[in-house]
Amino acid sequence: FLSNQWREVASGTHYMKGGKIGYFPPFDAKYIPGGALNLYNPFPRKDIAVMTDADKERRLVSEINNGRLAMIGIFGFISEGAVEGSVPALKGIIPHYDGDFMAPFATNFFPTP
Repeated sequence: FLSNQWREVASGTHYMKGGKIGYFPPFDAKYIPGGALNLYNPFPRKDIAVMTDADKERRLVSEINNGRLAMIGIFGFISEGAVEGSVPALKGIIPHYDGDFMAPFATNFFPTP
């Protein structure tokens, strides 16, 4: 939530109004006590700092695809736990689970008044 707020405030133009899609502005230490590590280049490396825009775009697409593949993998594990044999590669490896996979997200994390 807070990282999304930072992107909205610090990036200038929203991506739905002509801003750059996928752009996340670097954190500014004067707003964050103790400073913060930037998301893409947390420990400044020269090889990342001098990349061309085409290389950055290619790596952004690669990172998005890796995230999508990770989500598919998690759903595979969840599916095998819910319905035995639904993922042949995981058959017998993942035990059956009768509980609710979404239980951790079913309640409010914040105290209510």
